[in-house]
Amino acid sequence: MERQVAIVTGAAQGLGRVIADHLHAAGYRVAYADIALQAAQAAASAADASGETAMAIGLDVTRKSDFEAARDLLVERWGGVQVLVNNAAVTLTTPVMQITPEEFDTVITTNLRGTFLGCQVFGAHLGEQGYGRLVNLASLAGQNGGTASGAHYASSKAGILTLTKIFARELAGKGVTVNAVAPGPMDLPSVRAAVPPEKLDKLINDMIPVKKLGDPGFVADLVVQLASPNAGFATGAAWDINGGIFMR
Repeated sequence: MERQVAIVTGAAQGLGRVIADHLHAAGYRVAYADIALQAAQAAASAADASGETAMAIGLDVTRKSDFEAARDLLVERWGGVQVLVNNAAVTLTTPVMQITPEEFDTVITTNLRGTFLGCQVFGAHLGEQGYGRLVNLASLAGQNGGTASGAHYASSKAGILTLTKIFARELAGKGVTVNAVAPGPMDLPSVRAAVPPEKLDKLINDMIPVKKLGDPGFVADLVVQLASPNAGFATGAAWDINGGIFMR
């Protein structure tokens, strides 16, 4: 069976790289897309040094033309694309009363506009070919206002949850599913760097019912499931992985 093609934004490090690696291990050809091209190249090379099943793409998610160029490159290089994972995000923890207009705009533009442009460009392409999977990385912060994240980050992730429903409805009749995954605090270097150790310990013990951080590999496994051909009846949903912090 021909390998399907997936592109993951923000794949040079963190959760995006874990997701890209899991898709590659599941048999996909994977484009590691990131604004940090050199880091993306290192990640793609670690997955497949030959470049036959993994490659890096420089992509600024705030630019529609970058998404269009990535789409065209995948069609030219690997004959098409079936999966987009919108993961790239700016994660800041600035207290709400200290957020400047410029910082607010940067976070919203990267996180929310980036997801919108990815869904718009690739959604149209996948709809034209009659099949595809879009998976958007939302967050617990977009559901409960955040536990340690900034207001701009939480607001952008809430917007991603709504965009997911809008694009799911728009593309449902064209063989394209659109889902969101909403992780809580993950056991990632970025989380440990953003939250001081004493505050992180308090968060784990006082706010997370299961008393531990989430496993990025499990989130990646869920993305692989939502990207699969047999996931055609799952669309417009937000899949919660938050250790019991937010239940609905």
